[in-house]
Amino acid sequence: MDFDDLLFNMNVLLRDFPDVLFKYQKKFRYILVDEFQDTNYAQYLITKKLAADNENICVVGDDAQSIYAFRGANIQNILNLKHDYPELRVFKLEQNYRSTQNIVNAANSVIEKNKNQIQKDVWTSNTSGEKIAILKASTDSEEGFLVADAIFKAKMNDHIKNSDVAILYRTNAQSRTMEEALRKQNIPYRIYGGLSFYQRKEIKDLLAYFRLTINHRDEEALNRIINYPARGIGKTSLERLQVKAGEHNINIWEVINDQNLCKEAGLHSGAVNKIANFATMIKSFSTKVGSLSAYELAKHIAGSTGILRELHEDRTPEGLSRYQNIEELLNAIKDFSEKQIEMTAAENEGEVGDLVTLDLFMQDVALLTDADTDDDNNKDKVQMMTIHSAKGLEFPYVFIVGMEENLFPAMQSLHSRDDLEEERRLFYVAVTRAEKRLTLSHSESRYRWGNLTFCEPSRFIDDIDPSFIIQQASHARAPQYPHAPTSGMGIKKQYKPRPGISKPTLKTNLPQQKQEGPQPEPSPVEEITPGCIVQHQRFGKGEVIAMEGAGPNRKATVEFASVGRKQLLLKFARLTIIS
Repeated sequence: MDFDDLLFNMNVLLRDFPDVLFKYQKKFRYILVDEFQDTNYAQYLITKKLAADNENICVVGDDAQSIYAFRGANIQNILNLKHDYPELRVFKLEQNYRSTQNIVNAANSVIEKNKNQIQKDVWTSNTSGEKIAILKASTDSEEGFLVADAIFKAKMNDHIKNSDVAILYRTNAQSRTMEEALRKQNIPYRIYGGLSFYQRKEIKDLLAYFRLTINHRDEEALNRIINYPARGIGKTSLERLQVKAGEHNINIWEVINDQNLCKEAGLHSGAVNKIANFATMIKSFSTKVGSLSAYELAKHIAGSTGILRELHEDRTPEGLSRYQNIEELLNAIKDFSEKQIEMTAAENEGEVGDLVTLDLFMQDVALLTDADTDDDNNKDKVQMMTIHSAKGLEFPYVFIVGMEENLFPAMQSLHSRDDLEEERRLFYVAVTRAEKRLTLSHSESRYRWGNLTFCEPSRFIDDIDPSFIIQQASHARAPQYPHAPTSGMGIKKQYKPRPGISKPTLKTNLPQQKQEGPQPEPSPVEEITPGCIVQHQRFGKGEVIAMEGAGPNRKATVEFASVGRKQLLLKFARLTIIS
């Protein structure tokens, strides 16, 4: 029996066997329940039955911190206790010993928006402290940079320890951008109650498919994914293939591509066919490495292998988290690709370079994962965790990131008042983790399944009384790396693509069409549409054939009279509409 079974059967026992109920009512004359706001209906019934004889019951809890409805917790247990016990006496412990007055008052101004609650007036005798800072970024990558930069400045100016800082987020998938930003600042961090993004099973599984697609001789990757998702290739079959490869002193990939060797290994015809189908699938992926973009191929692999379907069908909170992690990995690939295109366009007057392929991203990830080792001896690390994991903890400096509609509050919580109030309680818990300084951050755009979506600031920011908030400088652009992005260790990465796979290059031998004298001002990007006749400083006059993308990633395909068709990133192309 698991814990749920124990609760269910205990209810049945007390319901159907009065003598047992009578025995325990006499045995437990006084009942104390802690964290009562987190109890579920079964626990409530057990407690009520045991206390029915003597009615000597004391419960401790804070309805404003009831945040586990997804695990079955029912806030009505604590809200309706007065109906079960009309003579109930309530003692409100309203003094906060942790946070500054500004943080306490801000938290009060948030939670008062909830209708279902026990009214309290929390106060503190601590100093007023700093106002709550709001950081606004243009992208989620820039948000990570702003947070990491704020931590670095606090370390330099206030001489704080890394362990004084916590970064809280609504979902596990949000850790990626924060991890990458902290690495670039060489700030050590720890994922509390979980794994670093690239160490999570579902991420390592999909990366293994990418590795095997690019390099068929990667035996570690092959062993990891040959039967994931399950395709009927068991451990015994794999061991026989490994033995046969050892006997012939060849790579296991060569064995699975030779049906005669598979049969010599003792595999039956069904297993041989399954292995052949697996090999065919991997080879089909490999043929697309040079023709599809990194994001397109990654999404194709995630869908064709069945990984997305398997994770999507798991409707548990853990399954949803794993599915979100895969989405975030695909977003990371799209973000990486766009940055590569942007760097090429910035150096080449808007012209988009060659295809950004999956092997380039994998070289980037290889450096990230090489640096992704946890030094257990170093306890001085920034703490990163979901808000649910932060309950009961406290930190001098707290950053709550991703403060955007459909992220926090979560999209699935917007359909009912009860769900939205739970999200607000979750925000209240996050705010009250901070002792000295609290910073909220949000992004104006972020990728979702490879599409750049524009985000609205969370309604919870508006819930805070403006007198407790200070808007900090926004859009402090992350540094651009003109030749190659840097790894978390600050090392420039030099890409060396495999033979036959192109890399983005800068074309320096194109015809020069620059006009003499002063150049006209570029036209606003939003005014450029298909059919426009435009002037480019280098390529001369051309007609806009097609447009794609949105916001800062908007691109135009232009047919130039002198150099033919070119795709240009508009924010760098400086096109002037002439007709």
